[in-house]
Amino acid sequence: MDKCHCQFGKGIFTGRLDVAEMNLTKASLEPNMCATLRKTADYLHCLSGTHELTSLSYSFKGMASLYISPHPDDFRSLMALVAAEFCPSRPCTLIEDPPASLALCSRPSLVLGSGGGEVLSGASAVAWYLASQGKRIGSNAKQESQVWQWLSFADNELTPVSCAVVFPLLGVMGVDKKVRERVSPLAATHAVTITNRSIMLQQSSHAEMMRVLNILDKNLEPRTFLVGNSLTLADIAVVTAALLPFKYALEPSNRRALTNVTRWFLTCVNQPQFVKVLGQISLCEKMVPVTPKPNVAPVPAANANPTADANATNGKPKTAAQLKKEAKNREKLEKFQQKKKMEEKKKQEKKLAPPTEKKAKPEKRDLGVISYDVPTPPGEKKDVLSPLPDSYSPQYVEAAWYSWWEKQGYFKPEYGRKSISEPNPRGVFMMCIPPPNVTGSLHLGHALTNAIQDCLTRWHRMRGETTLWNPGCDHAGIATQVVVEKKLMRERGMSRHDLGRDQFIQEVWKWKNEKGDRIYHQLKKLGSSLDWDRACFTMDPKLSNAVQEAFIRLHEDGVIYRSKRLVNWSCTLNSAISDIEVDKKELTGRTLLPVPGYKDKVEFGVLISFSYKIEGSDEEVIVATTRIETMLGDSAVAVHPADPRYQHLKGKMVLHPFCDRMMPIVFDEFVDINFGTGAVKITPAHDHNDYEVGNRHNLAFINILDENGLLINVPAPFLGMKRFEARKAVLQALKDRGQFKESKDNPMVVPVCSRSKDIVEPLLKPQWYVDCADMGKQAADSVREGRLKIIPDHHHKTWFNWLDNIRDWCISRQLWWGHRIPAYFVTVNDPSVTPGEDMDGHYWVSGRTEEEARDKAAKRFNVSTDKVTLRQDEDVLDTWFSSGIFPFSIFGWPNETQDLGVFYPGSLLETGHDILFFWVARMVMMGLKLTGKLPFKEVYLHAVVRDAHGRKMSKSLGNVIDPLDVITGISLEGLYTQLQDSNLDPVEVEKAKQGQQSDYPTGIPECGTDALRFTLCAYTSQGRDINMDVNRILGYRNFCNKLWNAVKFAMRTLGGNFVPSEKAQLCGEESVSDRWILSRLCSAVGLCNAGFQAYDFPAITTAIYNFWLYELCDVYLESVKPVFSRAEEDSGSQSQAVVCRQTLFTCLETGLRLLAPIMPFVGEELYQRLPRRRSQDDRSSIHVTPYPETEVFCWHSEDVDRQMEFVMTVVRTIRSLRADYKLTKTRADCYLQCIDSETMSLVEQYSLQIQTLSLSQTIQPVPATGAVPEGCAVAIASDRCTVHLVLKGLIDLEKEVAKLTMKKGELEKTMDKLRKKMDKSDYKEKVPVKVQDLDAEKLRQSQTELEKATEAIDNYKRMV
Repeated sequence: MDKCHCQFGKGIFTGRLDVAEMNLTKASLEPNMCATLRKTADYLHCLSGTHELTSLSYSFKGMASLYISPHPDDFRSLMALVAAEFCPSRPCTLIEDPPASLALCSRPSLVLGSGGGEVLSGASAVAWYLASQGKRIGSNAKQESQVWQWLSFADNELTPVSCAVVFPLLGVMGVDKKVRERVSPLAATHAVTITNRSIMLQQSSHAEMMRVLNILDKNLEPRTFLVGNSLTLADIAVVTAALLPFKYALEPSNRRALTNVTRWFLTCVNQPQFVKVLGQISLCEKMVPVTPKPNVAPVPAANANPTADANATNGKPKTAAQLKKEAKNREKLEKFQQKKKMEEKKKQEKKLAPPTEKKAKPEKRDLGVISYDVPTPPGEKKDVLSPLPDSYSPQYVEAAWYSWWEKQGYFKPEYGRKSISEPNPRGVFMMCIPPPNVTGSLHLGHALTNAIQDCLTRWHRMRGETTLWNPGCDHAGIATQVVVEKKLMRERGMSRHDLGRDQFIQEVWKWKNEKGDRIYHQLKKLGSSLDWDRACFTMDPKLSNAVQEAFIRLHEDGVIYRSKRLVNWSCTLNSAISDIEVDKKELTGRTLLPVPGYKDKVEFGVLISFSYKIEGSDEEVIVATTRIETMLGDSAVAVHPADPRYQHLKGKMVLHPFCDRMMPIVFDEFVDINFGTGAVKITPAHDHNDYEVGNRHNLAFINILDENGLLINVPAPFLGMKRFEARKAVLQALKDRGQFKESKDNPMVVPVCSRSKDIVEPLLKPQWYVDCADMGKQAADSVREGRLKIIPDHHHKTWFNWLDNIRDWCISRQLWWGHRIPAYFVTVNDPSVTPGEDMDGHYWVSGRTEEEARDKAAKRFNVSTDKVTLRQDEDVLDTWFSSGIFPFSIFGWPNETQDLGVFYPGSLLETGHDILFFWVARMVMMGLKLTGKLPFKEVYLHAVVRDAHGRKMSKSLGNVIDPLDVITGISLEGLYTQLQDSNLDPVEVEKAKQGQQSDYPTGIPECGTDALRFTLCAYTSQGRDINMDVNRILGYRNFCNKLWNAVKFAMRTLGGNFVPSEKAQLCGEESVSDRWILSRLCSAVGLCNAGFQAYDFPAITTAIYNFWLYELCDVYLESVKPVFSRAEEDSGSQSQAVVCRQTLFTCLETGLRLLAPIMPFVGEELYQRLPRRRSQDDRSSIHVTPYPETEVFCWHSEDVDRQMEFVMTVVRTIRSLRADYKLTKTRADCYLQCIDSETMSLVEQYSLQIQTLSLSQTIQPVPATGAVPEGCAVAIASDRCTVHLVLKGLIDLEKEVAKLTMKKGELEKTMDKLRKKMDKSDYKEKVPVKVQDLDAEKLRQSQTELEKATEAIDNYKRMV
């Protein structure tokens, strides 16, 4: 079998393709597998030009066989094995020799089908096929192309250098010529001894490997995985190619230099599929030779000789020449090991030798973590006189500031004014926090909400508005009751019923007072500038009074009414639950699920068909259900009025098999004629659709479940059974009677209680409801008419769909913790008054006190109060009811307080789009109904935070991250401990641990509050989802360090005696650099303010990041360094330095104010170190200084920006030339040939900036017709300017010509192979279009590189 070289994206992929002549019949193939194999085979055939076939009949029904190498370090076999772990059906793995009939000459190889079948050979071909079965080759065409490119990278870039470095350590000396050329052209082209060549390879290949891994490191900097948001074959291929270096060659210092690669590698190898194949990987501690294991074949080198591989694998006897060569290799290895031993011995002797006197070096400090250790009482100002630490440390920066801000009153709307009622021309900004549940702790989703809200609050405050961000906490009825009940049972072995209602509520308050402030602590750590004096809890007397008043007013108006309807019932909680507390679990077919209270798992996802007998005939009608136990509550069978099959059954009845119940056949249009038999069983008391049918046809509502899920109102033997035990019993009884027909898998959605994990049952219960029809219309119209603005507006459709079709809202909850419903059932001790039923609203009255309710009842029934007996409803109100009035209950409504007058309606509601209906819509409805006003003018809905893989945050997945753990850092063991302390089941704990091990193999590093907030804001596009990768936050921590260093440098430059001008303004003596950076500052000011106004937070973070990093630090600070240097030497230059210092101060001070709302801690720390302008002496904190506005910073100049952009283009061109010719330290003269006088003038004006930023010796502008010295490298900067960099005398010209000639030859070979491949007759038909495009692009790139190489060679020759 010939070896085929296949072009995959970039580079040459080498594999052997043993593909049999395809005797493939449609009958014998599973369609998707057939398509994948055909696509793979056709593609490889077109690329290789060969399609050798073995005539084997073939069927996918047999198990596939994967033949692999027995060597534990054979990375090619490991790649196939890992890919196989993702397959729905794994192939059988074999290490023995394959049958001779298969003629396999390389491993891994995949034989599809039992007893012989289609054969795929070569690691990439096998892995691609296996990964495609597991859907790990990308989710679209673009991602598939990217996976191909990474396969090429692994095969052509990483594998050769990995082998070159590691093979000598393993005692494998047979690295072939192609590998040697890849890592050391000199060793490959010169006649040197084997020993010398090995040494040269060892020296050069490690550096080359680091270069290749650095390329990978840069690609991984913003990513968790190489392609998309989940693990693909790209990761599998590159990880297995990197295995050898990580195990044998990459020492800790190397891994520290490859932060992103190491993080990604550990993330991948800790995935369950990798662990199953590789086990636990031990990383290299020191690069030393490894004694080869006997009788184990070496790993095949990249592009190694296939025959040699086959000989080694098949154990053929070696020739005398081979044995002689191996003996020499062993001899060299022994010498090498002896040499290493001698070196180690010398080191030990050196350690034992008496110490010589040496000048003591200062102890090196760990700059990563620096603590603030100046004693500062809480509320006192932090010490800002001591020097700044050498580097940024979150622990140091974030210490002491928050308590000082709070004590100074900066977060209160009263700050800086006599009264909040005092008119403020700047306006009022008020926003209330979406109250988090008291039960738990915040996760990154909450952190996003609070980061955005705090940024907006601080921005409005700095703009001078009367600003209030009101904190609060929700009592979380169900969640809190469950937590306390579990605690009681765990600690005291008691239920709430054992304690009684009053005692239990006292226990809940006790728990709340002990544990309930964790959330407030987290909010403070996030820097949230909330007015804590106005903090509210929804069970506080003020808010409880408002809840009671709201219920009574709505009840008196008839908006709240009593009715018996279907509710979502949790048998475990013994309570109705809201829709938001019901998880929709999708099943594809038969599934066993755990249910609380059942030892064995319960079957779901099965459709059971059975028959009902027609009364008075032998005929029967067949119906089907996924809840067979509910047939005990059936009261009818429904068919479609237009269904011809059942027209003769009008007026007929069916017989229930287990009782004497006669059930009518009803005709209703809700029935789907084409589904099943077209006949549907109707259970009005236990199904929402059937409930509507029952009302339309006046059917009997037969309730067969009590509150605990036990069967009632059913015949023996089912009476008293648990619901899912009855499921089995009913099915068996139907079989015994011969009325069971069939059962089959059925995709369905199972409603699961998010709190108890119980299966939710529709249950008929008398409850309190809110009539939402009129309120819903008003809320929808407020958006239609523009009175309420929802941002982004793509949520309008969802808003209208829900409100235009709104159902009445069930507000009863069968709990003890919460606002007890202030409604009383009336019993009248008078024969003239008929006794009432619970569901009859006429017998219910509401009252603020029992006396008020009794008076209402006496008046309604026209009796004296002594004849009235009252029973208060045991239920409490839905938590969302109290949350719905939160925007005005926090200000004391219904009392007309000062706060209510000033701050209601609010300015903005900011929250996640996932609670648009459950909270936002209800606040709007309740606000309009009870106050006549909208509760806020705008609603901004941010995206929902998911983990790096796009999964919803869930404790059972182990991906719920406490923001404090990101801020302070936490080890993997610490994350495990948190899981153990949670309420998860042991099985879920283990599953969560695996998720944490995979995502955070080394824990979470300390990132700090500012970096976390900046990341969250940068992620916040106006979309629906954010995939949050914790590793991205580290990048913004580094940005904080850049800010730190920039301010430290600037403070040294300003000097201790610097006095800033009274206000920021131009003096007229600014240099071109000064004018440019001030123009960019003004642009940043405009972008930030526009971003805040439009809620475009990525635009704000981008503007701040670009200004500080790319404009101030990278360009301006570098370009003005010569100005300050000259000022020290030349007194005549000091005036320019003075202007530069004022410009620099303006940039620093304004830049810090720009970022302060997003990064409050580092902003304050650095601002406090700067001198003050006289006009701002009274501004004690950056957070009460004015936010920069375009009216003041109005120096933006498009002309200056355009000029500097041209300058930077020239600088980048010069830098690129310097890099091409390896002029890392040498400064060269540079001639800039300009097309016209205007460009000449511009170059002369900016010559100092160009010279400084490009590290040139001199900058010489030259007219278009002017002479340029010989021996220059040439590059075109733009259509107006050409760069000539003088190289003569700076580089070895002959050596450079030789290197370029070699590169030219390689390019010509590559282009020749590409053209041959593309000229094949079947290329256009067989090769996918995306690959054709890649080939064409590669040919174009190669042509461009060839032209550049040719031009460079000509340039060099002219210099010689």
